[in-house]
Amino acid sequence: MNDTGVVATGGLRVLGRAYLRRHYAILFYTLLLTLVVAPVFAAFELKGSLIEFFFAANLLAAVIPVSAGRGRRVLLAILTVVWLARPATAWLDQPAILAMALGMWTLIGLFAAASALRFAMRATLVDAEHLYAALSAYLLAGIFFGHFYWVLQQISPGTFAVTGDFSRMSAIYFSFVTIATLGYGDIVPRSDVARGLAIVEGVGGQLFLAVMVARLVSLYARRAED
Repeated sequence: MNDTGVVATGGLRVLGRAYLRRHYAILFYTLLLTLVVAPVFAAFELKGSLIEFFFAANLLAAVIPVSAGRGRRVLLAILTVVWLARPATAWLDQPAILAMALGMWTLIGLFAAASALRFAMRATLVDAEHLYAALSAYLLAGIFFGHFYWVLQQISPGTFAVTGDFSRMSAIYFSFVTIATLGYGDIVPRSDVARGLAIVEGVGGQLFLAVMVARLVSLYARRAED
């Protein structure tokens, strides 16, 4: 390998180590960017593939921090297969298969949220990366529960009572309204499955806030005592 190749390889390793030190901070800001651009894309009726690109980037950023080893390789392999299958299912015009592929995205996203939450809860000292992990877990849950609701509507139309079209952004909006327990009432789950998921998300969101606040307070108190 020539000197240029050695320098390039060394530079990539440095970037990789820097990324892994700040991966949850990067994930948090990519999630915020997605929440900003998704409604903009929807308002201008841009192609859904652009929105899905952002969601795929979020999933990739969420999966990379998963502990190294077989688990990460399996998740990355599944993510790659699902991403490649997405245009194929759209071309074949099979809504059920497409919904299943997006459902796999959802499961991976929720698993990544659980991994970020576990990382945050294992903190022995409050620092920025653990805070970003907790915030990322919250946003991942909101976004990918929304995907789950949207998939349910695609598989079984009428799962949600809503005026107009129940778009992907509508599903994400309903998800964050649910996890924050705002309860506007403009979108209502009608099936038992959807209602059960809404209960799980609403209760989980409140438990998350209560437990994380208690955890952070205890860590700050322990640090002050030291």
